[in-house]
Amino acid sequence: MIILDYRDARPLYEQIVDKFQTLILKGVLEPNAKMPSVRSLAVELSINPNTIQRAYSELERTGFIYTVKGRGNFVSYDDSLKEVLRKALFDRLDALAQEARELGMTKEELCDRICAVMQEGEAND
Repeated sequence: MIILDYRDARPLYEQIVDKFQTLILKGVLEPNAKMPSVRSLAVELSINPNTIQRAYSELERTGFIYTVKGRGNFVSYDDSLKEVLRKALFDRLDALAQEARELGMTKEELCDRICAVMQEGEAND
């Protein structure tokens, strides 16, 4: 379900958060579905349970999961989560566009690249 990239500069917990957010938003993990236990996921990924707990805390803080005391963590999805991620994505795009401009890229180069990636994604859907 989750594959970590040890060459990725981001901390492992952030990678876990990103993967679960994607799985939830794509509907792979349905609302109210039980999440893997901290211990079992830590064993599966061969990482410290505190890393999983930190990822689950972040997912709960952002509204992607909720905890039922004594029963575990469950998926909590509604359409407002998608809007939060859209805003974060646009913030990252703004920063990348600013960086591209500073590197001398033209608007056309940037737009062409974005359009190519979007078309590639549509072809794979």
